[in-house]
Amino acid sequence: MILLREAQLRDAESLERLATVPGFISLSGDRDELALKISRSRSSFGGTISDPMDAKYIFVAEDLATGRVVGTSMIAARHGSIESPHFYFEVGQEEKFSNTINTGFIHGTLKLKYETNGPTELGGLVLDQEARNSPERVGRQLSFVRFLYLGLYRESFKRRILAELLPPLNIRGQSPLWEAIGRRFTNMDYWEADRLCQQSKEFIFSLFPSGKIYTTFLTAEARNALGKVGKETEPVLHMLQKVGFAYRNQVDPFDGGPHLWAHVDELAPVKNVKAFTWKSRPGPGGGRVPEEGLLCPLNREKGVFRALAVRAFVEGSDVTLSEADNLNVGRTLGLSDGDPVSFMRYY
Repeated sequence: MILLREAQLRDAESLERLATVPGFISLSGDRDELALKISRSRSSFGGTISDPMDAKYIFVAEDLATGRVVGTSMIAARHGSIESPHFYFEVGQEEKFSNTINTGFIHGTLKLKYETNGPTELGGLVLDQEARNSPERVGRQLSFVRFLYLGLYRESFKRRILAELLPPLNIRGQSPLWEAIGRRFTNMDYWEADRLCQQSKEFIFSLFPSGKIYTTFLTAEARNALGKVGKETEPVLHMLQKVGFAYRNQVDPFDGGPHLWAHVDELAPVKNVKAFTWKSRPGPGGGRVPEEGLLCPLNREKGVFRALAVRAFVEGSDVTLSEADNLNVGRTLGLSDGDPVSFMRYY
């Protein structure tokens, strides 16, 4: 059984281990920096952070059988402020035609843009290698727990929601777009630049080209990476599109990964977040098929979040599980008969 909960300081070692997973850069491998991020997350869950728009929520997936944290995901209440703007390349086209030689071309273009009052961002999804393709589908749980939290606390987040996805990297683990643009204007390694970006984005303003970049001048490898995702990220892309996200010709200025956008009120799983009453009796038999989704109690103390993936029977305003699962889930979540709960079925 996988318990989804808020990150705690005791998880620093596990998150440090997840930070070494190849291809993921949303976590720091520095224990002190991780401790600061976890403390910020705990203040966010507890509602004690000074500016609610600076809140960042870190979720972890704990395997209750082993006590091991096998994955994490995050929500940033706002991605992009005056101090740390949200940067992106706008992908466009420009037509050129010569009457003299009766020849025309359509050139792809990139234009650096930024926002200082950015959207809420879903990100930070990192899975332990051993947890991938597991029967529990931990990746799906960590993806959808963010929708559950958005649905429970919509007032804490922006209406626009952003998800940034990883592009395909080359066999050396490099970003073709960064090698074609970023390295030439910063003389920095991709991973080094991304880590610096988490502390300061001034170098992007100062060093990146401010005018149009014609993709004609880029390598074929860099052009082909624009707006694309790596093979391991394809399931995430399909899931996000299915629930309401769309690509709007914006990509990450470092690696060219697509930026997907949605309105929080139009996201299918968020619309499915509903309040119910927990019933301790087992659910009905008779061949009824339960609904799969996430269940969380609503009577927890402030700052505490718990959720489990379940197969639930919904009857009016009541929710319960099969006889085999009802007692175990009730005990794990600390539920008593009649307690308020929220259930969000998968979409």
